[in-house]
Amino acid sequence: MSNSFEFKAELRDDTGKGASRRLRRAGLVPGIIYGTHKEPVMITLLHNELIHNLEQEAFYSHILGIELGGKKEKVVLKDLQRHPSKPFILHVDFLRIDEKEAIRVNVPLHFMNEDIAPGVKAGGRISHMLTEVEVSCLPKNLPEFIEIDLAAVEVGEAIHLSEINLPEGVVIPALAQTPSRDLAVVSIHAPRADSDESAEAEGDEETETES
Repeated sequence: MSNSFEFKAELRDDTGKGASRRLRRAGLVPGIIYGTHKEPVMITLLHNELIHNLEQEAFYSHILGIELGGKKEKVVLKDLQRHPSKPFILHVDFLRIDEKEAIRVNVPLHFMNEDIAPGVKAGGRISHMLTEVEVSCLPKNLPEFIEIDLAAVEVGEAIHLSEINLPEGVVIPALAQTPSRDLAVVSIHAPRADSDESAEAEGDEETETES
């Protein structure tokens, strides 16, 4: 995990919708830090700094450092509330971490070798059912992303959660529940026959028109 995210936050005492609106007008984002059997702490962050960090994929699955009251908290991003129609962050939740306790974090999936997959070369189309997956691990083992290799996937085949090559010390909690949770992550399927027929019909119509 090569990226490093360090930023400052301030404690806040006022709560409620009115207080939150005032903070947002001042360019601040209300948030909370909780976890590791400690009392939750209400905080504010600079909106522009947060937005800048959120543009980087690694921010969502990285150990973050927040300086608060002269002390540094190690946290992960747990929840983010965005404005439904404007580019504003309304609220952010951070979870404290303990180096000895496993955490659950959603990690992005990176799909590799899509262009050379046998199924694609045979005319198949790729469908991504998942773009991230929840993992459980100690903070030191938290991956920035997980790679899914499609180099050997044929038409009609799929890669499921249980087939992901996970880094050492990382597990997918969903797989410990029921077999039905072993979801397909990505698949390669044949082009729909009706799409081909429609294309042929359109070609025939154009030929008739020209003649």
